Amino acid sequence: MTLPNKHIRPSLQFLIFIALTIGIIGVGYLIGAAAVIGLFGTNILMDIAQFNLTNPNAAKALWVLQIVSTTIPIIAASVIFAYAIVKDPKEYLKSTFKFPWILLVITFCVMMISSPLIEYLSNINQKMVLPHFLDGFQKWMRDAEDQAQKLTAVLLQMKTIWSMIFKLIVVGLLTAIVEEFMFRGCIQTIFTKWTGNIHAAIWITAALFSAFHMEFFGFLPRMMLGVLFGYFVAWSGSIWTAVWGHFINNGTAVIVSYLFQNKMIKINPDDQHIFNYGAYLFSLIFVLFLLYLYYNIATGKKKMPVL
Repeated sequence: MTLPNKHIRPSLQFLIFIALTIGIIGVGYLIGAAAVIGLFGTNILMDIAQFNLTNPNAAKALWVLQIVSTTIPIIAASVIFAYAIVKDPKEYLKSTFKFPWILLVITFCVMMISSPLIEYLSNINQKMVLPHFLDGFQKWMRDAEDQAQKLTAVLLQMKTIWSMIFKLIVVGLLTAIVEEFMFRGCIQTIFTKWTGNIHAAIWITAALFSAFHMEFFGFLPRMMLGVLFGYFVAWSGSIWTAVWGHFINNGTAVIVSYLFQNKMIKINPDDQHIFNYGAYLFSLIFVLFLLYLYYNIATGKKKMPVL
C-alpha cells in the first residue's frame, strides 16, 4: 500500500501541479496539432490562429485540439498528481459515491433556480469599466472575450440531434468531470491545506476557475458557479455532486443552443436580459435556502440515505 506524501508543502504542491498541467497540455497540443495537420492539412492551423473560422474543417479541427490538447491533458494531470505526486487520490480527487442521493436533487434545483442570479452577475460584469489608463488592457480583455465567443459559436454549431448529443457528452459531461477533478479536486484541496480555511480555499479556487476560462466579462457569474461547486464538494466530500452541477450548467447551455439554432424556441441563449429584479431576489433567497438544506443533509444534521 502506498502511503500519502505529506512532506510536500501546499505552496510547492500548487507549483508542481501547475507545472505538470502546463507540461502535459503542451505535449497534448503538439499531438493535437500533428493530428489536425494529418487530417486537414497545414493551412487549418494558420486559419484557426488567425480566427479565420470559415474553413469548412475549422470546427472538426477545433474539436480535435480541444479534446487532445485540453480535455485529456487536464484529467491526466489531475490523476497523475493525485496518484504519483501526493499519493492520496482519496483526498485530492474525492471520487467517492458515498453521499446522500438527495443532494443530487438539491444540486439540480440550485442550478436551475440560480439562473436569474447568474444573469444578474453577468449584467454587472458586462458594465465593468476600468480607469482610462487601463484602456489598452480593457480593449485586450474585450478582444479576448470576442474571440472566445467566436470559438464557442463554432464549437456549438448543431444541425442534428446526434451533433447535440456529441456536444452534450463532451461539453456537458467530459468538461464537467475534467474541470472538477482539476479545480474542486486538486486545487481546492491544495488551498484548503495552504490557507487552513475551507471558505478561503473555495473562493480562491473559484476565482482561478473563472480566470482559467479567459472570458473576463463573464468572470463574476463563472466565479459564482465555482463557489457553488466548491461548497457542493466541501460539504458532501464527493466530487460527483459538483460534476453533476457543472454538467447541468453546461448541458443546459448546449440543449438551449441546439433548440434556438433549430428554431424550436425563441429564447436566445446569449440574451442576458430575460429576468427582472423580482426574479433576481427570488433566486438569491431560494438558492440560499437550498444551500442551507444541502449543508444540513450533507453534514448529517438531517439523516438521509446514501448511495
